[in-house]
Amino acid sequence: MPSNWNKGLTKYTHPSVRKISETMKLRKIDNFATWREKMRVIGKIKSVYSPLEKNGDLAELIGVVLGDGHICIYPRSEELRLISNSNNPGFIQRYSQFIEKIFKKQPYIIPSRFTNSTKIGFYEKFISNRIGIPSGARKNLEISVPKWIFKNKQYIIRYLRGLYEAEGSHCIHLPTSTYKLFFSNRNQSMLDNVFMLLLNLGFHPHISKNHYSVQLSRKEEVLRAIELIEFRKY
Repeated sequence: MPSNWNKGLTKYTHPSVRKISETMKLRKIDNFATWREKMRVIGKIKSVYSPLEKNGDLAELIGVVLGDGHICIYPRSEELRLISNSNNPGFIQRYSQFIEKIFKKQPYIIPSRFTNSTKIGFYEKFISNRIGIPSGARKNLEISVPKWIFKNKQYIIRYLRGLYEAEGSHCIHLPTSTYKLFFSNRNQSMLDNVFMLLLNLGFHPHISKNHYSVQLSRKEEVLRAIELIEFRKY
C-alpha cells in the first residue's frame, strides 16, 4: 500500500499541509479530538497536573534548571530544556532520570549535529508554575530560594548540587597549593543565593563580581564542599 503523500510533512515544512491546517482551524475542525480523548482515557495524555512532590530530587532539579536550563512557553504547551556537554554521560543520565521520575514523563535526549552538546527535555503544560521557575531569560530577574528548600538542610545541599552541576567548576594546582571551587552565573541574585547558602552551611565564600562567580578558596573547605554536594559524582 502506498504511503500518504504528506507522511513526514508538517505545516511548518510544506505549504499544502499548512493550508489544510489553516482551513481546519478556520472551520473549527479538531481532527485529533477522538485520538486525544482516547489517549486521556489510557493515561497517555494528562488531564490533571498535580503539584510536584517536594523532596531532594526536585530541589536538585530546580537547581540545575536555574543554573543552566530554560523553560519555553508555547500556545498549548511548555518545554523544559537542559543542555549538557556530550562528554558528560553521567549528567545526561542523572537528570533525564530525574525528569522521568518527577514528571512521570520520558524526556527526549538529542545530541547536537554541530556542537559537542546534548539537549535533554520534555513538553508538558504548566511546567513553569509547578516547578516554580519563570520562563524565558532570567539574567535580570530576582531569583529567590524556595522556602521549602531553605528550611531543610538536606534540600539545601541537593539544591546546591544542582546549581554546581550546571554552572560549577573546581581546580587544584598542587605546586602552589591552590584550591578553588567556583559557581558562575550572570544573575546577581543567584550569586547572592549561593553565597548565603554556603555561609549557612559553615563555609567562607567570597563573590568575584568581575568574574560573576562565588568562590571557595580554603583547601579544607573546597574538599569538604565537593564531598558534601557530591560534585560530579554519578
